[in-house]
Amino acid sequence: MRIWNWIHWSTRSLGGLALIFLSIPACSMETVEIAMRDDTMLTTDIHKPKQIEPPYPIILVRSTYGRNHPGFIQPYLERGYAVVIQDVRGMGNSEGDPYVFRAEGWQPDMQDAADTVNWMLQQPWCNGNIGTVGGSALGITQMLMAPTTPEIKGQVIEVAATNFYHDISYQGGVFRKELLENWLAAIQQPHMIANYKAHPVYDEYWQYYNVVDKAPEINSPGLFIGGWYDIFQQGTIDAFLSREHNGAEGARGNNMMIMRWSSHGPDTTTDYAYPEQRNDLDVSAIQQAFLAHHILGEEEALAGIPKVHYWVHGADNDPEAPGNEWRTADTWPPLPSTEVALYLHPDGLLKKEEPSQDTAHQTFVFDPNDPFPTKGGHNLFLPMGPYDQRPDSLERTDILRFATLPLEAPLETIGRVRVVLHVSSDAPDTDFTAKLLDIYPEGDEREILIIDNIRRVKTREGYDKVAPLLTSEEEVIALEIDLWNLAWVFNTGHQIGLHISSSNYPRFEVNPNTGADFPEADIPMQKARNSVHMSSRYPSSLYLPVID
Repeated sequence: MRIWNWIHWSTRSLGGLALIFLSIPACSMETVEIAMRDDTMLTTDIHKPKQIEPPYPIILVRSTYGRNHPGFIQPYLERGYAVVIQDVRGMGNSEGDPYVFRAEGWQPDMQDAADTVNWMLQQPWCNGNIGTVGGSALGITQMLMAPTTPEIKGQVIEVAATNFYHDISYQGGVFRKELLENWLAAIQQPHMIANYKAHPVYDEYWQYYNVVDKAPEINSPGLFIGGWYDIFQQGTIDAFLSREHNGAEGARGNNMMIMRWSSHGPDTTTDYAYPEQRNDLDVSAIQQAFLAHHILGEEEALAGIPKVHYWVHGADNDPEAPGNEWRTADTWPPLPSTEVALYLHPDGLLKKEEPSQDTAHQTFVFDPNDPFPTKGGHNLFLPMGPYDQRPDSLERTDILRFATLPLEAPLETIGRVRVVLHVSSDAPDTDFTAKLLDIYPEGDEREILIIDNIRRVKTREGYDKVAPLLTSEEEVIALEIDLWNLAWVFNTGHQIGLHISSSNYPRFEVNPNTGADFPEADIPMQKARNSVHMSSRYPSSLYLPVID
């Protein structure tokens, strides 16, 4: 959602164009004001190619980051599209209150995307074939417009959320502090933070930002482009699957997905060496083929192009290691797999054998005034991607460490990962985090972060309600942590690692351990004695999708 990240990836994926103001091929450009249903005027630039006669197929971009992106629109003009770029309500030169994304979807009183598309369809220079493109916030505007614009023929949506509650605001029921506070400040809408904080459970407010549930009303097929370390990784996959299986007739069965190695911006980690072949896939060519098929009506444009492309990670220190390659599939997950349980044991081992002890647990103290720090992962303004966890994990005491024995053969894991913990605490409410790691053999010993997530105890009965607060350390409850998806091959000699803690700050807001939703000024936070149980009665386990 950060402007520089979005422009970096969009210009890169659209033919490797640099972020400079390139000359646009012979075209005409005019700026118009389009009236919405409440008479709010949205400023819109219309770029028409001069090499062909109207009417034109249209590429629509609804932007939170201004309208001046010549390097971005040039490839479309060269292919004969007209390009329409519009400032969304309350941003750029458009009128309206700055309330980002509120008017993009199906709110009863504001449906700006639908009003814009209806206006375009009435123009003599529009041939009725409209596609949309954009990434990050500009991908989110596409997501939200899809249920209200059945006339759209196709969408290229890059690194975007599809369910605001889970993908943006309350991952695992915990406020995504780093993402929201920094991005909303960057777009000069910090007042939105209070709006999001006013809805810590999934209620009617969030239903207007849940595109997954609106899939049956979406008629446009989509090409969804995400990254394994992207802030909206799971949102990309959910968007693809919901349209592919539950979309309206035009969308159902006609979608495509690309999952890269990447985060929401350029590669920054120095702890993991990405191989050069990660750039072998021509994403731009797939984008243009998708649009040519759906917008230009070129039936053979997608011939021979698989529905799903995905990058598989592997060990970075061995050129012969399995993984580190692009693969293709017809659906997601791409291959048959078995969900394998690896149980947590008191000696720190992860094993397929269930624990046999009648009682067993490990305890740590979580101090919200000194939270466990964020180190890589699905971040936006913090360092993002696969970072070595040892600088913190070996020094701090508010963490539980588990690992398998060194693997005797490579283990391929592709699909969704979850952790089920049996936990207790002396606090009325607290959080638990889980990090999945690739631990390198002796002599290297890096603990490379693959995926991680968090879960708030009082969301254990669902995100639409508040479960009863805990009353005693003797109360043991089950807590499931959704770690999203991965495509990773653990090499021979490596260990599968799992770290458990109660904070990942500032990626997530800390739990004050008092039962309150957020830390409050002048109200002390308390330490929590948190325990993870690993007995025959209360087993805790990591569930991996292992390729058969």
